[in-house]
Amino acid sequence: MENEAQPEVSGEGETTKPLSDTANGDTPSSPTDGLKEDTFAKDDEAEDENEKSQGEGEDFTEDAEALKQELETIVVVPPEPEVPKQPAEVFDPAEFPSSYKDNLPKELMVLQYADNFRRQYVHLYRDRKPLLLNPVNECGIEKFVCTTIRPSQLPFKELYNWEGAAEFVADYLNFETLEPAFELPTRLLSPATVLKRQKGNCFEFSTLLCSLLIGAGYDAYVVNGYATRETCLADESREICPLLRKKEEQKEEKKQKPTKKYTVKPPKDLRSKFEQKMEARKLAEQKAEEDKRKAEEEQKLAELEKPPPDPLHGLRIHAWVLVLSGKREVPESFFIEPFTGLSHPTSSEAYLGIESVWNHNNYWVCMQDCSDGVAKLNYDLGDCTAWEFMFPGVDKNQLLIPEAEDDLDNLDDDEDKEEEEIHLDLPPSWVDPLNLSQKDFEMRCPQGKKTKLYKRAKLEKFAHYLLDDGLISRLSVFDDKELTDLQVVKEYYEHRSDKLNMRVHNHRTGWVTEHFQPGRSKNVKEHCYRAGAPGPENDRTMHFYDEARVDGLLKRIETPLSMTEHYKHRDDFLFYKHVDFGKRTKKFGPQDEQVTNNPRPIVKMVQKFERNPKKPANSDISELIFLMNEDKIQLTYHTVDAHIASSTREFIKPQNWDEKGAMLAWSQDMHATFQVDPNADPSKQVELYENLLQLLKMEESCREGVRESEEEVKEIINDRQKEEQASELDISVYDTERNEKAKKHRRELERQQMEEKMRKQEMEIDYLAPFLAQMEDPEKIGRADACKLKEDCLADLKQRLIDKANLIQFRFEKETQELQKKQAWYQQNQVSMSKDDEEEYLNYCSEAMFRIHILELRLNRHKEMAPHKYMALEQKLRTDPRLAEYL
Repeated sequence: MENEAQPEVSGEGETTKPLSDTANGDTPSSPTDGLKEDTFAKDDEAEDENEKSQGEGEDFTEDAEALKQELETIVVVPPEPEVPKQPAEVFDPAEFPSSYKDNLPKELMVLQYADNFRRQYVHLYRDRKPLLLNPVNECGIEKFVCTTIRPSQLPFKELYNWEGAAEFVADYLNFETLEPAFELPTRLLSPATVLKRQKGNCFEFSTLLCSLLIGAGYDAYVVNGYATRETCLADESREICPLLRKKEEQKEEKKQKPTKKYTVKPPKDLRSKFEQKMEARKLAEQKAEEDKRKAEEEQKLAELEKPPPDPLHGLRIHAWVLVLSGKREVPESFFIEPFTGLSHPTSSEAYLGIESVWNHNNYWVCMQDCSDGVAKLNYDLGDCTAWEFMFPGVDKNQLLIPEAEDDLDNLDDDEDKEEEEIHLDLPPSWVDPLNLSQKDFEMRCPQGKKTKLYKRAKLEKFAHYLLDDGLISRLSVFDDKELTDLQVVKEYYEHRSDKLNMRVHNHRTGWVTEHFQPGRSKNVKEHCYRAGAPGPENDRTMHFYDEARVDGLLKRIETPLSMTEHYKHRDDFLFYKHVDFGKRTKKFGPQDEQVTNNPRPIVKMVQKFERNPKKPANSDISELIFLMNEDKIQLTYHTVDAHIASSTREFIKPQNWDEKGAMLAWSQDMHATFQVDPNADPSKQVELYENLLQLLKMEESCREGVRESEEEVKEIINDRQKEEQASELDISVYDTERNEKAKKHRRELERQQMEEKMRKQEMEIDYLAPFLAQMEDPEKIGRADACKLKEDCLADLKQRLIDKANLIQFRFEKETQELQKKQAWYQQNQVSMSKDDEEEYLNYCSEAMFRIHILELRLNRHKEMAPHKYMALEQKLRTDPRLAEYL
């Protein structure tokens, strides 16, 4: 360090500047000047001012100049803190199969081929980074990277598409950075090992993801290249959370209706075209200024959020996955970042260059200029000018150079056939098959939990069934970059018996919105309420699955003094109901009893109906208002197409309207009618009286409906409180690990089987028991006793076998004699027999012959099996522990 610093000062004969020049702001010649601490800045300035006042206009002497040069040779370099490197994980070779520890002859040939390819590459391109061709595996054996990919299809439907596979790999594994970041890894673990240890670097992530994608039918490749610091370190703190990104709205083009020949022409536009043009220009200028202002603001924000400069920019090595178009109906090629599981276009700025790509069939080296990134690269791997392949025999169509001269004379088929060129094909993958249990797949994350930080957001993921309330992810949105000012919390649930699947809590407004899946009681779809006032008779909004409800309720909005309900597809054409409540009269007693026994008084009820085409418009009610305090009922009918106003009618309820069974007093002053059509016949008094009675019934029905709605709200709130206190999760009947009922049933069956087995063992007869009883069960059996027991037991079995054969023979002879007697009777009475008797005789003969045949078969089988049974018993006696010593 000292030898390097000295020539920079006066190695070229330059005149050395005095110390005063340094104090005036020039760059110090000694490197130690640039390492001064801020705490000494004031003292240095004071010393410089003193030196300046003392040394102005003075030149250094030779001794002073020599002293200065000697002092400048003294360089102080602060030490850099050394981070202790973690030792590489060591694997036991005994845990792996032979394919991990040895190379087959074909694999050795491929390694020689790759080594030759590397030598040629280094010789031709000395300024490029070396290629990753044959890193060592877990057992320290060199393996070709293409054979490390093991195409596999795991038995989980979520992994059959690239989104599910990429998300699984990003969640299931923990990433490790490359050390150092600008060097290729020397070891590449197999995908099977990466799945077991649940961590790996970018190359191991990409190899596992590529194995799953190729197994699912995608045209996927592992890419070795360069990326930004944020991509290599999986830093998403400057990226928007994927759950918060707005989906691009597809604008539907309005179809122009075809103009008919005889359509009425629209009226002419009498506005001034100059004024329209000036107005359009003014709006365009305002829009341009607004866009410019927004662009400037976005640029300022981008500058503020821009990451600090990276000293290793363009040198950080990274691996990701390339999916080419064609297979699995992929319309356009794209990248997949394995650390995040997100897709990026092939023109993404996160990737800075590509060195090589490979899959399980071949290896390609990028021969294109990556100085401008990867946006302009050609991803046609069959183009030999853009990609240099290692093995010629590939499935990519190559651009072949046509021969200069074609032989046109020899056109015979035999002469045109050329011998096919034999290429070296890759050996099968040396990696174990990828296996993943159902339990490990459902965990999804190491230990079932994972947290990701985004721009002003934090995402927490949990395994299914890990938490008692069924929470699988929680998204917290903040208003600042430090993630301290909480704004919104979104929680996602699964497998809940109350069908809750999402809850959104806005901490700014205090509103909580709960979303439910179909199948819940009361058919609630969405429930929005204030977190500080979750009880009844407060501000809330409820949405329902109207197609599943009998009343067709779609939405209910409640406030302390009102309730509004919206309906759909009702038989009575009701689509809107609004109720205004008054304040309760105070009563003494407990608060709960006051709420139940003293409901809110109803002040006003409004009902709106859709048009009923079966009724005339003048008699089809459009709006019905019940004024409870004024004892009035107001009706508004639908408007006739030819009129611009609607007919109305108002009734005043009689004084005894609430008395049951009483005759209502009626007079002409109790109603007022506005008839739009002056030529229409006025309604009769009887019709008006019947109309009033019907309206009073509708009022009573509406009041009962309001009270039922209030009770329903209370029931829903009480059910939600109970469900939150003791949340239950639905478990499939096929999930035998978690389903307690299935477990109990299976254990009961196993217990019954064990009891049946024990019972059968207890019921097994000891064939020596009767003979030992004759000998009075001696404690010890001698040789003579053993021989006697054997002979007696075999003799007894022999006698029983003979007796059984004699019994079968006796039954056979008896059946034969009866058949012969029947045949003799038939010969004697054959002439005088009727058809029924003859048919009965034939049936008897058939059954008798069947029994005789069965007895004959049993006797033959008994004769065949008797010697085997005798030999089996003799063998059992020889192996019996009580007799084996003497036999």
